[in-house]
Amino acid sequence: MNKISEEITHLLRTAVNCMKQSRKRKTAAIIVSAGNGTRFDKFGGITKQMASLEGIPVIVRTVLVFEECDIIDEIIIVARENEMQYYDEFSQKYNFKKVKSVVCGGATRQISALKGFDAISPDTEFVAIHDGARCLVTSEMIKKVADEAYIHGAAAAASRSHNTIKMGSEENFIENTIDRNFVWLVQTPQIFAANIYRAAAYTAKEENVEATDDCMLVERLGFKIKLVDCGYENIKITVPFDMYLAEAILNHRGEREGLDS
Repeated sequence: MNKISEEITHLLRTAVNCMKQSRKRKTAAIIVSAGNGTRFDKFGGITKQMASLEGIPVIVRTVLVFEECDIIDEIIIVARENEMQYYDEFSQKYNFKKVKSVVCGGATRQISALKGFDAISPDTEFVAIHDGARCLVTSEMIKKVADEAYIHGAAAAASRSHNTIKMGSEENFIENTIDRNFVWLVQTPQIFAANIYRAAAYTAKEENVEATDDCMLVERLGFKIKLVDCGYENIKITVPFDMYLAEAILNHRGEREGLDS
């Protein structure tokens, strides 16, 4: 980390300590839905975000959860260029109220997330970055992660591993066994103080660093990120089989609601 990054980190740590006094902060959701979905080829060219899950497009299901979550003040959708045309129709049909703008994504998810971040309102204090294909997230999960982010400055949805984890070699032989008590499978939303994310994203951009998720960008600046157990239902639609899992989860939720009523 260079001297400028160290100075930024020091200033942001001071800001985070001040923010711990209050819980409710203006929070924007950035829903990233600009991927090509190359592993999702069941529907003849339809991307996973546009695939229908029990009659509703995956991306619409995702947006509706954030619409209903009372801690979210505005939503930015980052979309594929050739899918931008669909969002006006979605907005009218499903009565989106919080969607501030739909922006065109970039060549990578990291670039897309930053383009979404650049579109948030200037007074936004926290950003919740979420995969558009994680349509089974719930308001309760979002709030649970936000509560920790408001305290610690950064938090991420995750689930504990219930499998034995092996570290493999380049030749695919077992190198060692990792203690699964310390292994988490990270999900989204990942929620950050806006100033922390701004510093992390732009530092990575300047230094040509690529990351597979937004937590990695923040980790580089030395910030601790609180892991929040959100269970195993918050799956990401990646391959066609995931649609069957998603349908099963929705049916299970419906059965649970029937028992509770």
